[in-house]
Order: sequence, then structure tokens, then C-alpha cells
Amino acid sequence: MKGQMATDTKEKLMTAAIELMAAKGYKGVSTKEIAAAAQVSEMTLFRHFGSKQNLLDQAVERYHYSVEMERIFAEQIVWELRADLLMMSRMYHEIMERNRKLFLIVLKDDDLLAIREKAQKHLRKLLELLTQYFQIMQEKNKLVATDVEAQAITFMWMNYGAFMTHLYGAETITNVTRQRFMESSIDLFVKALTP
Repeated sequence: MKGQMATDTKEKLMTAAIELMAAKGYKGVSTKEIAAAAQVSEMTLFRHFGSKQNLLDQAVERYHYSVEMERIFAEQIVWELRADLLMMSRMYHEIMERNRKLFLIVLKDDDLLAIREKAQKHLRKLLELLTQYFQIMQEKNKLVATDVEAQAITFMWMNYGAFMTHLYGAETITNVTRQRFMESSIDLFVKALTP
């Protein structure tokens, strides 16, 4: 029971911090404000996290996509290129959209460079998962001979670019929906990589 209460309190503090920092910026929010928004004492915040930066660091660790993507790769792959890539792309965008405020906070403030650098491990994990997927597809003769890591990073950058463009107002550039983008780009991948 105590463990669950501590987990719930940490979740409330992380959620409050993300909401306040998204509205006011990292530097514009105090630990006192975060604690008040989470309806706990500032001492509780310090007991759980030690500092505002550590709180944000743990929020990035908690809400980043690598753990969820590992589960998806383990449980939802059907070994059909189009279906798998579309599922991966949809899940990536769903996770990124759900955590958009957190990404904006970390990207906007140069004082958070250490948190951004630490978050690189999540990108490396996704690259590893995608590279392994393409390698296995190649071994199953469902993928042409290709540089599997290059294809994995291309797929990642394509989706990251789409997310960032959407984050900063894609609708002012194009009327191509995210769904249409995913289907079109994945069709190109499938056409190019299917034997």
C-alpha cells in the first residue's frame, strides 16, 4: 500500500511538473508551485526527487517510448512488412503525441542538455529494435539485401521529422494528414524493400 501511494505521489508530481513547465517553461516554475499543483508538500517533492531537474529527468525516463516500444516489438510483430511498419509508425506517433508537452519542455531549454543527452539511450534502443527487425525480415527472405541499420535510421528519422513538423504546425505547410503520410511513406518502404 505504501509503495503504491509513493508511486501515485510521484506520478502526480511528474504530471504537475509537465503541465506547469509546458505552460511557463522549465525556469518559470518553482518546486513550490509543482508541489501545490500536485497537492503535496514541497518537502514531499524533495523526498521523492531531490530537485526540480531530477524530477524532470525521471519524468523523461518514465514517459519516453523505449519501454513501450520493446513491448510492442515483443508482442505485436506479425512479420509482414507493411502491417508491421504501419503498426510501429502508429504507435510511435501515438506515444510521441501523448508526451508532446514533455518533449517541448526538454527541447526548448538549453539548461536541460544533460537530460536530452541521457534520453539518447531511448533512440539507440529504438534503432536497435528496428535494425533487429529488418535483419530478421532479411533472414526470412521478406526483405531485399540492404543495409538494415541504414533502413532502420531512415524509418526513425522519417517518423521523427513528421512528428516535429506536426508539433510545430504542419497544417500551415500541408494538408497531408499524419495517417496519409504514414501510409504513403510505408508504401514506399515496402515497394523498395520487398523482394
